Amino acid sequence: MSSERADSHLARDLVVYVLARFALVAVVAWVLTLFSVPLLVAVAVGIVAGLPIGLLVLRPLNQRVTAGLAERNKGRASERAKLRAELRGEQ
Repeated sequence: MSSERADSHLARDLVVYVLARFALVAVVAWVLTLFSVPLLVAVAVGIVAGLPIGLLVLRPLNQRVTAGLAERNKGRASERAKLRAELRGEQ
C-alpha cells in the first residue's frame, strides 16, 4: 500500500517538475520576445538557459523526484536480484 502511495507522489512530483521546466522555458522565451528577439531564437535560448536555471530554481522538486525514482528502482533491483538467484537455483 505504501508503495502505491509513493508511486502516486512520484508521478505527481514528476508531472509538476516537467510542467515547471516547460514553464521556465516559456518565461525565458517570453522575456526575450519583450526585447524584440525572434520567437524561434527566444525558444532556443529559453531551452538552453532553462537547463541551468531549472537546476537552481527547481532543486527541491528535483531532489524529491530523484529520491522517488531511487526508491522505486531499489525495489526493482531487489526483485531482479531475487529472480536471478532463483534462476541460478539458489535459495
